Amino acid sequence: MIVRGTEPPRPRADEVVRLDGVKRHYLVGDEVVRALDGVSFSIRRGSYWAIMGPSGSGKSTMLNILGCLDRPTEGAYWLNGGNVADMDDDELSDHRLRNLGFVFQSFHLIPQLTVCENIEVPMLYLGLGQSERRHKAESLAERVGIAHRLRHLPSELSGGQRQRVAVARALANDPAVLLADEPTGNLDSATSVQIMALFQELYEQGKTVIVVTHESDIAAYAKACVVLKDGLVQSVREGVS
Repeated sequence: MIVRGTEPPRPRADEVVRLDGVKRHYLVGDEVVRALDGVSFSIRRGSYWAIMGPSGSGKSTMLNILGCLDRPTEGAYWLNGGNVADMDDDELSDHRLRNLGFVFQSFHLIPQLTVCENIEVPMLYLGLGQSERRHKAESLAERVGIAHRLRHLPSELSGGQRQRVAVARALANDPAVLLADEPTGNLDSATSVQIMALFQELYEQGKTVIVVTHESDIAAYAKACVVLKDGLVQSVREGVS
């Protein structure tokens, strides 16, 4: 159940993400687990952030909240001007589709589809026609350096190539935020550097990038960092790179 109090002030125009007193509590048996216990911070449009924390810090719960896969028990989460806590399920799904692009550690590509078809998937949900989908997918593949593999299946790609496809797919609906969960977790060191260089390029082109990671060397690519501990913000560091 969502607890709503007095509506907090709306975010500023340059705040694409804003959390005000966000709590997420779970009941496990007779025990209340306070996964997030009053988190507040904001992220400006066009910035590059990392979210860090040890196991049990609330990092995974934060990822689910930011990704509109879960809702706060209490508090407000504003994503690109909309308060997630006030949306019904259909509104939340539409808001997620239009405002978030996801990049996962395990890629989550559809094995039966080609590279081009995988990139097109989010555009299907927006109702774009075939010609427009194909043109945009080819453009995005070029942007992330995978255009030479458009007709290949995911099984025919290296890990780094599959992650480039995942990034292109995440950009398909021109989301307000690119949200990456341990994006280099299944990659070797050299390929990890290439993928993080791609995120840097996207940031420099104006995309808001949020990377959730436990690795300090990956977080170091970001320009600001939120560190969680025991469901609370332990520190917020800007200008960390």
